[in-house]
Amino acid sequence: MTSAPAPLTVDIWSDIACPWCYIGKRKFEAGLADFDGRDDVTVTYHSYELSPDTPVDFDGSEVDFLSRHKGLPADQVQQMLARVGGIATSVGLDYDFDAIRHTKTLKAHEALHYAKAHGKQLELAERLFKAYFEQGEHIGRVDRLADLGAEVGLDRAELLTALESGTFAADVQDDLRQAQAYGIQGVPFFVVDGRYGISGAQDPGVFTAALNQVHAELAARVALTPIGADDAAACADGSCDVPAAQ
Repeated sequence: MTSAPAPLTVDIWSDIACPWCYIGKRKFEAGLADFDGRDDVTVTYHSYELSPDTPVDFDGSEVDFLSRHKGLPADQVQQMLARVGGIATSVGLDYDFDAIRHTKTLKAHEALHYAKAHGKQLELAERLFKAYFEQGEHIGRVDRLADLGAEVGLDRAELLTALESGTFAADVQDDLRQAQAYGIQGVPFFVVDGRYGISGAQDPGVFTAALNQVHAELAARVALTPIGADDAAACADGSCDVPAAQ
């Protein structure tokens, strides 16, 4: 008789404005689908701000923002975005960089904490990523965040009040401090069962292997160990590493 798999946790540090985080989300989901104990995995999203100094209403396009932030020519940024868009397409996403409304994501993170408290965090995370990267929604404004929350079954008025009053602001700051404690310098960053850190938008097999490894281990918990820290694309400090064109 086969025993039931031990429950596992996966904590994901990400930013809604990070293109690799949405790609990484899809790759993680594919890896999780190949893990036999997938029904016993609890996934939680945590806050990470790539560009905390970004205004809520940024005056310019995504190309403008990245050109100023990275000091690169606009045409080079456009080529970079085209490559990232192609990778997004390969995992079933349809990025529209021309429509993106670059904004401060702090309130979006507060909304995710509200959603966590009401059992809808995974649904809201997906909705926010889609709204930002595929639909050109302004996710920095509390009224629009409340609308998006209502779309996944949250109480719009209650969410709006929580955002306006900063009810979950301290939870966001706790996440940011934990990211510093872990030494996270880029996202997405996945922490499996508090034991192993997986950095970047890794291939699905990396996630499956990590879940299988942690599930199989019966030894005492060990220190957080980085996996793939240098070989997968991720976003850091408001910029995103992009694989060289093949």
